[in-house]
Amino acid sequence: MSKIYIVGVGITKIGRFFGKGLRELFAEAASKALEEIGNENVQALIVGNMTSSSLGEQDNLGALLADHAGLGKIPAFKVEAACGSGGVAVYTGYSLIASGLFDVVMVGGVEKQTEYPTRIVSKALAQAADAEYELFYGISFTGLNALIMRLYMNTYNVSRDEMSVWPVLMHKNASKNPYAQLRFEVTKDQVAKSMVIADPIRLLDSSPIGDGAAALILASEKVARKLSDTPIEIAGVGMATDHIYVAYRENLLSLEATVLSAKEAYRMAKTEPKDIDVAEVHDAFTVLGFINMEDLGFSERGKTPKLMDEGRFWPGDKPTVNPSGGLKARGHPVGATGVYQVAEVAMQLRGDFPGIKVEGDVGLAQSIGGLGTTVTTIVLKR
Repeated sequence: MSKIYIVGVGITKIGRFFGKGLRELFAEAASKALEEIGNENVQALIVGNMTSSSLGEQDNLGALLADHAGLGKIPAFKVEAACGSGGVAVYTGYSLIASGLFDVVMVGGVEKQTEYPTRIVSKALAQAADAEYELFYGISFTGLNALIMRLYMNTYNVSRDEMSVWPVLMHKNASKNPYAQLRFEVTKDQVAKSMVIADPIRLLDSSPIGDGAAALILASEKVARKLSDTPIEIAGVGMATDHIYVAYRENLLSLEATVLSAKEAYRMAKTEPKDIDVAEVHDAFTVLGFINMEDLGFSERGKTPKLMDEGRFWPGDKPTVNPSGGLKARGHPVGATGVYQVAEVAMQLRGDFPGIKVEGDVGLAQSIGGLGTTVTTIVLKR
């Protein structure tokens, strides 16, 4: 199979944009990506989004955004896989080029949440869980993660102080990222004393609600170098799913879909965890960051908090994790997040990421929908 490359990137700052809707945010990101390829035409558009229907009352999103961004009457559609929608959109765009159907595809992600009360947004996000067996009985998505965080701490004898190192690092990284939503540093003490959301999860263990959009332009091998001097190869892609109802799972301290998708991505890319220089991993809550590092093969079970507390995975280490600030502090515009992650890794490999820079040739982006229900893992190479 011929190689597929990222040849254009465009992202917006994540925040609360009361004067911008879905179409304005997407058009901003899309125009930046198009500018990088000299405003050449794209042949198709795939958009990752979770809540346009439940919050924005907007279906047929692909056609709406293609029209507003001036992309012409091209094939355009939305993909939805909860908060993993962006990663699935990249996976879909990759597949369309790999099939031979297209040579140049735009993959976008956009989410608009901040004009709604938190309780409404929380209910919309909870639809990533099992509506009949979990949501119906009042469980929140934060509640499910709180159960897992407590289990992780008890099983591996991890203290509250050790857990707090994740948000401390994420905020430190985000403070250098001009696109990040929460550009301020925090201490372990501030994390531990922040408001309880669902014990043991605190406010500073949680990713914020935000708006944002990101766009990538993917190209086949035969046209990539005509469009970019610094194309970044999508060397491996993996996608897997798991039981959406978490009570059916055998192990709550490992996300099997991450393990399976990573295994496939590593195989395709002919690489291993030790080869990854920079990683953008899903950390909507502190505990997910630790579990994902272990599932991706970067550290041993239950050892990640202590290792990170000792300086592992900080800027300068291999891999450097979430130099963007991650979902925790860069922000989590849900359906766009997976596209942001791939864009940020691509920019790191190109050498033009505007925040903390990581040197290296191989990067990884991992995007999750639900509580590990749908996972994509994507390996990029310079």
